[in-house]
Amino acid sequence: MIGLVGQKGTMTQLYDEKTGAVIPVTAIEVGECVVVGKRTVGRDGYNALQIGQGRPTKRQLTRPVAGVYKRAGVEPKRWLREVRVDNVDAYQVGQKLTVELFAPGDIVTVTGRTRGRGFSGGMRRWGWAGGPDSHGSMSHRRIGSVSSGSSPGRVYPHRTLPGHYGNEKLTVRGLKVVRIDKERGLLYVRGAIPGHRGSEVMVRKG
Repeated sequence: MIGLVGQKGTMTQLYDEKTGAVIPVTAIEVGECVVVGKRTVGRDGYNALQIGQGRPTKRQLTRPVAGVYKRAGVEPKRWLREVRVDNVDAYQVGQKLTVELFAPGDIVTVTGRTRGRGFSGGMRRWGWAGGPDSHGSMSHRRIGSVSSGSSPGRVYPHRTLPGHYGNEKLTVRGLKVVRIDKERGLLYVRGAIPGHRGSEVMVRKG
């Protein structure tokens, strides 16, 4: 399962000349991904490629990671991720991977991190209905009762409560590639993908 690392771009619309429909799409800026290293069954127990993408700043590039790029003879990248493949011999260290790996009509899986929303209340985090909206209720967005007092005398596990919301790994499957832009290194997929604009996403076939 080959894949590429990219950055989430803006959502826009594309016009389908055949059907006349307007398709909502998300642009993914892939640019050029570089093969930095290989993982083999004999040495590591599995086959995978280390893929780098993006331009890092000095703060983002640590000395251990910089050493990985130095040994590979590859210019340092912002992100370094692994992608499982069946045959690593088909790829070489330093090889560039572009959006040409995909074609319009391909079904892809996109993985990213959702937007972080900090500490949120139950209505925002879990979609609670809330209390009465009438004047004097004093319980519009409050938690209310969460368990019995004497028995069991505790809150059951998995109870929806206020807390940290967002910034979680999320995978969206079954997205269709609508268009690819080879010159700009853009991949347009139908629908929405997780993350904020500029965040890292992984795009894999299947």
